[in-house]
Amino acid sequence: MNYIEKLKISSDKTGNFACFGLDPIFEVEKIVPYFESLFKLMKKLSLYPSAFKPNIGYYSVLDKPREQNFQGSIALAKVLDLLEAEFPGIPVILDSKRGDIARSSLNYSKEAFDCWKTDAVTISPFMGVDSISPFIVENKCAYILNRTSNNGGKDFQNLIIEDGNTLYEHVSKKIVEWNKISKNASLGAVAGATNMAELARISGQFAKEDVPLLIPGVGSQGGSALEVKRTLKENGYPLYLARVNSSSKLTHPWKKPVIIENALDLCITNIKALLKELEI
Repeated sequence: MNYIEKLKISSDKTGNFACFGLDPIFEVEKIVPYFESLFKLMKKLSLYPSAFKPNIGYYSVLDKPREQNFQGSIALAKVLDLLEAEFPGIPVILDSKRGDIARSSLNYSKEAFDCWKTDAVTISPFMGVDSISPFIVENKCAYILNRTSNNGGKDFQNLIIEDGNTLYEHVSKKIVEWNKISKNASLGAVAGATNMAELARISGQFAKEDVPLLIPGVGSQGGSALEVKRTLKENGYPLYLARVNSSSKLTHPWKKPVIIENALDLCITNIKALLKELEI
């Protein structure tokens, strides 16, 4: 099954196009028990996002390799095992934003798809096509950073280039071009939920091109899931191809590294709201 088919099936199965960002900020020994409890409660309440997205940095920072301590990576492996067991068929996107010269990119591609066994990965376009090519893997997807949700993204992504367009619009064109020759692999785009005018231009470019969109920035960054949904529909972009991500609001809405007493209740409330807003 290719990645586009997996997106369609998971959206049909769950009835939404929401992505749950798994970015824990608490102590490493609490990560797996916490997500195990949360996932079981989600299943009990029939709350099924149509994708999950762990950011590798939240886990690898907990490793101490010089001390032969890999607790963070082990926790990520166990969380991925939980997802496979509790939410079979739901795509998992490894948010690692890799990108290097060709041989190094190949190593990063194998890291995501062979080592972690995820369905998709985020990558940078900055080093060009030979950097991206190793991530074009059959039945997998590489989401290319297109117009990111952070404030500093405009420092480079909004620069006007020779043809009069912005750099991010040029990246969009290249994504379409590369995606057409990727055969049974997929190239997608990361486009933030923090600027609807920019998302409108990007989704309009991709509306008929089978380019999956990963849309971060909903929640603590200020993006609105309902505005994203409206913008995509107005520009003719197929909702099943998009995954709108929220991380901290779903994982730790209390904002501190201590798990509070009613943590699961807060998370469940926010998960319910997001899934409702992103119904297809």
